[in-house]
Order: sequence, then structure tokens, then C-alpha cells
Amino acid sequence: MSVASEYLQLQRESSDDMVRRHAPLVRRIAYHLMGRLPASVDVDDLVQAGMIGLLEAARNFATDRSASFETYAGIRIRGAMLDELRKTDWTPRSVHRKLREVTEVVRQIENETGADAADAEVIRRLGITAQEYHQILADASSARLLSLTAPDDDEGGAAFDVADQDGMEPQERVEQEGMRHALIDSIGNLPEREQLVMSLYYEQELNLKEIGAVLGVTESRVCQIHGQALVRLRARMVGWREAESGNGERGTGKGRAARRSG
Repeated sequence: MSVASEYLQLQRESSDDMVRRHAPLVRRIAYHLMGRLPASVDVDDLVQAGMIGLLEAARNFATDRSASFETYAGIRIRGAMLDELRKTDWTPRSVHRKLREVTEVVRQIENETGADAADAEVIRRLGITAQEYHQILADASSARLLSLTAPDDDEGGAAFDVADQDGMEPQERVEQEGMRHALIDSIGNLPEREQLVMSLYYEQELNLKEIGAVLGVTESRVCQIHGQALVRLRARMVGWREAESGNGERGTGKGRAARRSG
């Protein structure tokens, strides 16, 4: 079915019919997210938020979109659920602090060597045991999704996603598109196994147990690999963000003024 045909069909449907037809998509996304969240998170809260995202998707879907309605709705549904998680962040501050420390060490090593930061070197610089390091990686995977571009602060990061561009100003759209390309490049430069886990998890929507069966490893090991990928991506995206800020300063003369004053 073409995008235009889908749009006309949606126009003919009542809101109740639309919600009923796409409710399985909402529940599927909710249970996929639950695979990385603790039992204290109520799946019904995610479903309720996802239904709101579904209604917004139907209202905003337009014939000039290149994606199908299901693809577009999936983005809006997932975004609404992540917004709900942001508002009720249950992750202890100690977890955010440890993740920031690991991220910074990974950045330092990769900036110095130009290569992927090895676990042994990260552990050595942090002065922790391998067991403690693996627990931090597990927290990175199962905690609220890490922000890849937000500044570090006591509240931790926002969600692992690229925001929808509806309602953005032209400059915001350019910046968002730049971040999207930087994220794609960063994922493409991950170690092969981390790339595969990210693909299976975010594109194929397999859960950690299913990915473990594909790779022939335990679910806990997949959790660690996923955490490694998230930390590595966050380290690289923070570096990208700082580089973009530096370029912006030079473009406005702030960078030149700072050098003259020094």
C-alpha cells in the first residue's frame, strides 16, 4: 500500500478504529522496551503513553512523508514512551556518575590512541575490578537509555534516540540532521560485534535473550556488549557535540575573540 493510500485510509477511519488497528504495534514496542527496564516499571504506563503517541502520529501523518504510516507511527510511539520514562527516571544518581566516569575514560583513550578503547585499559585507568566494570556496563544497558549528546549533569542523560523534527526551526533541523549523520557514522565505526548487537536490538527488535541465542553467548554477555556500545557511542557523540560547539564559536567570532584575549 502506498503512503498516499494509507493516509486516505486513515482519514476514513475513526480514532477508535485507528487505535484498535495499530494497538498491537504499541504493545510490541512497549514489551521490547521492557526487555531493558526493571520490574518496577509498569508496562501499562508505557502502553498508555504509546497510545498517545499513536494518536499524535495519525493526526500529523501527511502524504508527503516517504515512510509508511507504521514506520512513522513506530517512531512517535517509541518517542512518547521514552518521554514517559524521562519524566519518571528511577536510575540512582550513583549509576549516572559511574557511567559518566567510564564515558570520559573511553573518550580519553580513543582520543589518545585513535583506536577503540580496550576493556583492560579502561579498567586500569578507572582503578576498578573487571567485575565492577561489567556491572557498570550492565547498568548502561538496563538503565534508562543514555543520552548521546546532552551535557553531563547530575540528572543523567535523555533517551537514546534522535528526536522527531516536527515543529523545529530551520537551524534546529540542520543541527538535528548533523547529529543524525554523526550518530550513523559512529555506529558504523563500532567494533563488529557491538555493531551487530545494536542492529539486532534496534533494527530487528530482538531482545537480549534472543540476541544471545544468535551470537551463542549468555544474555548477561549481550547486556555487557550492548552497554559497551552505548558508552562508546556516548563518548564519541559528546566529542562531536563539543567539536560542533567549537565550530559554532569560530563562526560567530567567539572563538577568535577567546584566542585574542588569551
